[in-house]
Amino acid sequence: MTPERRRPDCEPTPVPHAGEDPPHNACADRFPPNRYPGKDVLVGGKRFDALQVGVRVLWEIKTHRFDTYNAFIRRMTIQEELPLLREERDIAAACGYGFVVGVSTQAHKDALLAEDQSLNIVVTGCKR
Repeated sequence: MTPERRRPDCEPTPVPHAGEDPPHNACADRFPPNRYPGKDVLVGGKRFDALQVGVRVLWEIKTHRFDTYNAFIRRMTIQEELPLLREERDIAAACGYGFVVGVSTQAHKDALLAEDQSLNIVVTGCKR
């Protein structure tokens, strides 16, 4: 989709970070790095953690301590995350953006990919 034909709600709008979570926000500013440090970005009516500098890629950052969770909590976390990540990916694509999920650990990445191999996931190594 060309910029001239893009829906107005697809234009990135910097907005304050949604939560009071300094470690999460710091990670979102470093990975990928964020075009709008200190801000989330609103695209297609959805808030994303970062818009990557220099490219049209939106990021969702997860800084869970996934490796410390028991098997039940890991399953529940993945079941909660997947529908939201798919929705965000679809919104990003509809607005002409790529979409990447940043997770803190390889175990979290592996668990997400075991359920949906179509997700683009990067291990950030961010700590909580």
